[in-house]
Amino acid sequence: MEAPLIEVKNVSFAYNQNLVIDDINFEVNRGEFVALLGSNGSGKSTMLKLLLGELEPLTGFVRLMGMEPGKIRSWSNIGYVAQNRAAAYTGFPATVEEIVQAHLYEQIGRFRLPGLKAKAKVKHALEMVDMQEYSKRLIGELSGGQQQRVLLARALVNEPELVLLDEPTTGVDAKNAQAHFELLRRLNQDEGMTILVVTHDMAKAADYVNRSYCMEGGTMVCLEHEQMESELAHRHRHPDRRSIDAIITRKDR
Repeated sequence: MEAPLIEVKNVSFAYNQNLVIDDINFEVNRGEFVALLGSNGSGKSTMLKLLLGELEPLTGFVRLMGMEPGKIRSWSNIGYVAQNRAAAYTGFPATVEEIVQAHLYEQIGRFRLPGLKAKAKVKHALEMVDMQEYSKRLIGELSGGQQQRVLLARALVNEPELVLLDEPTTGVDAKNAQAHFELLRRLNQDEGMTILVVTHDMAKAADYVNRSYCMEGGTMVCLEHEQMESELAHRHRHPDRRSIDAIITRKDR
């Protein structure tokens, strides 16, 4: 049996003796589209930092593509789109294709001009996110939703097997948020990409992901697609139960 692309086993983490993640276990297998859900302070941002190797677990281990994150020398096989990254490009004097192309520096070299192969990769990445027609536009001239697509293309240009996204629809209106999740599902189903999206909004993710891992107070539960739909329906009938801790309480009974 093939090993998971993301494997988290018995992971705990503390800031200054304050335990913020307590014995977490989860995995993401090849070809899956999975959400990591949680409100502010739930521990999901810390979990993402552990996945990226920015923090080390107090106990247990984290593996991406079979390796500890801190030992990964090249991240070209793992795409990452950070939260609110688009804001950094407001007024930035670079075109869409230049932004995407810059992520190929390991292959091209920092001070070399891109060849035909690199240009073809940039074109393909932009086509996958439906942004090829904007390739010569300055990124600062685009809408927030369009900028998010460009940054996704930048993460895809190295043809990664695994893609991590941190709150990709923050600051994007509902229509564009839905379109972004539809794009991610298409990349998952048609391109075979394995995707983990970190988000606070179950409602946006529910229709698209295979399953979700919900964090609250440093603990975690797993919800399959059908369970997510049931939980959202339950919230609709009982608006006084909206937090993920309600899910955990009900599943622990």
